Amino acid sequence: MSIDLEKHPCFNKSEESTSGRIHLPVAPKCNIQCNYCNRKFDCMSENRPGVTSKVLSPKEALRFLTRSLARTLNIAVTGIAGPGDPFANAERTMETMRLVRTHYPEMLLCVSTNGLELLPWIDELAELQVGHVTITINAVDPEIGAEIYAWARHGGRMYHGVEAAALLMERQFAALAKLKERGIIAKINTVVIPGVNDGHVAAIAERVAEYGADVLNCIPYHRTPETLFENLPEPSHELMQRVRKTAGELLPQMAHCARCRSDAAGLLHEGDGLDAMRDILDSGGLAAGKSVRPCIAVATGDGAMIDGHLAESEELWIYRLDARSGGVSFNGRRRMPSALNGRMRWPMMAELLDDCAILLASGAGEFSINELGERGVSVVVRSGEIIPALRELLLPLASASHGGCASATTGRHDCATTGSRCA
Repeated sequence: MSIDLEKHPCFNKSEESTSGRIHLPVAPKCNIQCNYCNRKFDCMSENRPGVTSKVLSPKEALRFLTRSLARTLNIAVTGIAGPGDPFANAERTMETMRLVRTHYPEMLLCVSTNGLELLPWIDELAELQVGHVTITINAVDPEIGAEIYAWARHGGRMYHGVEAAALLMERQFAALAKLKERGIIAKINTVVIPGVNDGHVAAIAERVAEYGADVLNCIPYHRTPETLFENLPEPSHELMQRVRKTAGELLPQMAHCARCRSDAAGLLHEGDGLDAMRDILDSGGLAAGKSVRPCIAVATGDGAMIDGHLAESEELWIYRLDARSGGVSFNGRRRMPSALNGRMRWPMMAELLDDCAILLASGAGEFSINELGERGVSVVVRSGEIIPALRELLLPLASASHGGCASATTGRHDCATTGSRCA
């Protein structure tokens, strides 16, 4: 097996315009809460970590990779970077990496994590020839860390404040030491937050350099709605230059980071992999050997917004693709199995949704996403208005049903012209 470590565009700037990357969004849960992060918000035009149009099962992720490789020959790196933390979803993450390594033995693999639960998996990462691991370390002083992290969850217990920050740092540096023992390249991401840790970055650089980190990536904080830090100013270009210059005296800097989405695909400054994801929703994408599933289920309280968490939804609204006109029509509500059914609830739900290719919800657990996905119902976690979401996601189904008719490819459906729910 021959893996070219020079082809990673994040570690080798000369490759950013020739070697592409793809992120497989298989990890929905996170084990810490950063005060600058809100993973519930997804805008198709937004490019930042923690954002994806869809959470994939490991098998869907492999299909996403295969379809993306069919579109472009420049993808050299496959990574997992969320939208939560890969090792808060360790089984999904590792299954995905095993599938990629089996099917694409020469592919460069990497993963980006907060480091809290990384340590137990490093030996297998080395066996899978994962060449690069990124750990986000925003502080090496627990007092400063307590300003950045609201909580951390480890070993079935919740930690808060200084205790949470101290635990996270202890495990981050234990993992960093082990990565270097196993010969894995380590990149450190530090989110630079004005007034919080911007004067602390040199201390971070000094500490991670002592542990053998290979490169430091100082990322400007991104102001995100509905977070504790939403009113903090973003760092200026001048501030970032000063921070990188100071830290650069201790550790090589990465200054060309694109703050990639969790579903990024293509060259470093290219955004999401929406086209390839849409292919997953085509006639053979979700349930091999079955005909097109013409419907989409939505967890909603009022029929206007995607605002229901799947675990809390007692009923789902169903929308159907009209094979004759290419339009969308409301197809009624369906009562879902009770939560009292435990884990059997999801197979039962899949049976009730056997004509649905997609289920839209504002939130969903890892187990339910995986169980429904394995049974042909792909859970898309997103918020916002229902109709714009349907217009995006129904296009590939319309194309499959119409053989590429004009209404399917242009999006000029009945619901698109009214801007409200079709009845």
